[in-house]
Amino acid sequence: MSVDKRQIAHRPSEEHLLSRDHPEIEMTSSALDRSLEQGESARSAQVPGHEGSASKNQPRVQEQYTDNEDIQGLHRLESVGETQDSEIPRERPIYKWLTYAPVTNTTAIFFNTGPTIINWLSTAFLFAFIFASPFTLYTLHHSGPRLSIITASILILVGNWLRYAAMRSQPASFPLAMVAQIIIGLAQPFVLSAPTRYSDLWFSPSGRVSATAVASLANPFGGALGQLIDPFLVNAPSDIPNLTLYVAVISSVATLPSFFIPAGPPTPVSPSSTHLRPPIMKQISLLTHSVNFWLVFLPFSVYVGFFNSLSSLLVQFLTPYNFSETESGIAGALLIVVGLVAAAITSPIIDRSKRYLLLIKALVPVIALSYLAFIWAPPSYNIVAPYLICSVLGAASFSLVPVVLEWLVEVSWPVGPEVSSVICWAGGQALGGIFIVISDALGEGSNGSPPYNMHKALVFQAVIAISVVPCALMIGWLGGGVRNRRLEIDKGAVDRSGGVEAGGI
Repeated sequence: MSVDKRQIAHRPSEEHLLSRDHPEIEMTSSALDRSLEQGESARSAQVPGHEGSASKNQPRVQEQYTDNEDIQGLHRLESVGETQDSEIPRERPIYKWLTYAPVTNTTAIFFNTGPTIINWLSTAFLFAFIFASPFTLYTLHHSGPRLSIITASILILVGNWLRYAAMRSQPASFPLAMVAQIIIGLAQPFVLSAPTRYSDLWFSPSGRVSATAVASLANPFGGALGQLIDPFLVNAPSDIPNLTLYVAVISSVATLPSFFIPAGPPTPVSPSSTHLRPPIMKQISLLTHSVNFWLVFLPFSVYVGFFNSLSSLLVQFLTPYNFSETESGIAGALLIVVGLVAAAITSPIIDRSKRYLLLIKALVPVIALSYLAFIWAPPSYNIVAPYLICSVLGAASFSLVPVVLEWLVEVSWPVGPEVSSVICWAGGQALGGIFIVISDALGEGSNGSPPYNMHKALVFQAVIAISVVPCALMIGWLGGGVRNRRLEIDKGAVDRSGGVEAGGI
């Protein structure tokens, strides 16, 4: 296979882009060259029939885009990645979190306690994310997504069966159930933060947003199952142990594919996947010193937090207005299912157009207005209103998640995808736990009209949701120009080789 050296000579080097955008990172030419040579030697040993070695300025990934045969090989690698992506059991942690949320009142009777105490099963689950986040970041950075997902599978298995043991104790042990819920919560960051790292490893620029969407949004799919199915399975408090058993069995089966996920593709799928990353602390410093990062981090964290809070408290928002747990569960399912469908439509479009920022600025106001409209949904006493608003809110929220996560990877390059993902999800889960506590405290008592309504909590979430809209609208204005740096590296190889078209920014 021959490569036009003139193409390589005009390609901007990683060292040049790094030094231009982040002069504080010292990457000498010799260090970068040694890294590329070592990577080429390793790949040559792994790929049968690979002849020769790359020159110092010619990593093998450049060759992957230079003829039709190698482009077909890249597509085959992405097909394998898509298969593995669909097998990653990310639906499991959120189903465990929302196991009891759709049947909060019935669960409270089972444990002979109140809904506020049951809410702590969700709150503790979310706060556990924070504790496990540093370990998740270390695992994803040093070992990749495979070990991270296997770790989550083990924690979920232990937590689920321990939770079932708590239900079968005589009497049922709420403390043991809480410990089990925390163990399952510790698994959450290991799968929720992995999609961007996984898509960066397995997919070219033409498929990363879709891959991140599939992997990230399979997690809420489990929540939709819980919201929809649980109220039909639980007709009395005595059904809670059986519900827990069903969830444990499903989880045990769902963990099996985790142990067969390969560590990575045999060869890099894009030039950016071969670059030399700074140390973790340097990456965190680069990210946190970016104004544009904070402008998108705040609305992302707030909206993830309110989504978690709304999913956990939806029954308590609606039942004071004579809606049943089943109707509340259907509203929660619509929140998620419609969101999944919308994300399936928008993600491939963004993959082709790369118009990340346009969609972010369009969706953030829609989400804020949805929370504002939801204030009047329960008091309408018409279930159509919650159904409609939850559908719109879910469509906007789920479309936003993969786009924000991939956009952050693009603009924060050379910061690794796992860094921005872990930090953003940690912010969202932390605020989710805080919002649940605040919303529960704002609920009315038996003297309310109607009793136990949570109108003040709905007003609270609307006010906060609207207050962060300007942050998203100021991206590119307050934080300076926005460039898709990772895409620039990939286009340096793609566009100049006459191969796959990367699309416009």
